[in-house]
Amino acid sequence: MQQKNNLNPNYFSYAIYSVFFTALLFIVFGANGWGPAAENEQAIGEISRWCERVSGGFFREPSNTLGNLGFVAVGLYMFYKLSDDATNNKSPMFGSFKIALLYAAASTFLGPGSMAMHGTHTKFGAWLDNVSMIAYILLLWIYNLKKLTHFSSKTYFSSYTILLIYYAYSYWYLDSGLGIGVNLFELSIGLWIATEVLIKFPNAFGRIMSGITVLIIQQLFGSPVIDSFLNFQDNWEMLLYFVPALIPNLKPNIKRTYTPWFFIGFASFFGAVLIWGTGVPGHPWCNPDSWIQAHMIWHLLCALATLSFFNFYRKENTA
Repeated sequence: MQQKNNLNPNYFSYAIYSVFFTALLFIVFGANGWGPAAENEQAIGEISRWCERVSGGFFREPSNTLGNLGFVAVGLYMFYKLSDDATNNKSPMFGSFKIALLYAAASTFLGPGSMAMHGTHTKFGAWLDNVSMIAYILLLWIYNLKKLTHFSSKTYFSSYTILLIYYAYSYWYLDSGLGIGVNLFELSIGLWIATEVLIKFPNAFGRIMSGITVLIIQQLFGSPVIDSFLNFQDNWEMLLYFVPALIPNLKPNIKRTYTPWFFIGFASFFGAVLIWGTGVPGHPWCNPDSWIQAHMIWHLLCALATLSFFNFYRKENTA
């Protein structure tokens, strides 16, 4: 007979309350018109940066805003599943539940974070949107580093918190590049891919291919690697993709089942990236007055990706 975990079932209720409270905040601030728009946003009636025409209604980009409810839905589902899990899963990620709870919270946070940007067009909304994306993507590669090096959960949470706080601070007071010209979101995607290769192949082949795989994927998705090298002064962070390969004594003590959830998540995210490029003014597919927006689909596919990776990690076992 399975024994229920010691996770307080109220965590699911807390998630519901948090979503409800966030909705109230949107109503209160939206009723007052959101405040002044950010300098890089278009005026009401013009076409926004993400194709949809800017509305004078409650949300500046109604379709692109409401598409983020997908994150809220899958996030609440994660909290529901975690509250109902059994303790026989020995995976450090979903056995202790601490990182799993953080994963569910970060996935849910992507919803209101992006809604704040597309719905309000304010500087605060853009800040919250970017912070929510970093809050999610940091989880993946730092977790992989934890499995490769066996550092403690305390180190995991400390590293995650310090990086997230510094990013939030620097984005508001410095710039979006941490003050040193680094796109932390793109860098984190590269580090996630590189560390995932090392998890799968903790040997010489994996060390060689980890950084190279990142560059191959970069090339496949329309960012020529040769151009990045020719403009190296603006792309020097590419070197960081190869840093995980320098970790001594790679000994991941886990076994991951990649089919089907990893591949569903990977296809969902990178498919979303391709669609993202079509949801901009000037693209032939851009229809600013349609309720079906490419950027809305980007949000829904990314929500599917977060759910897929959640299921992927739940099948992780100790080797």
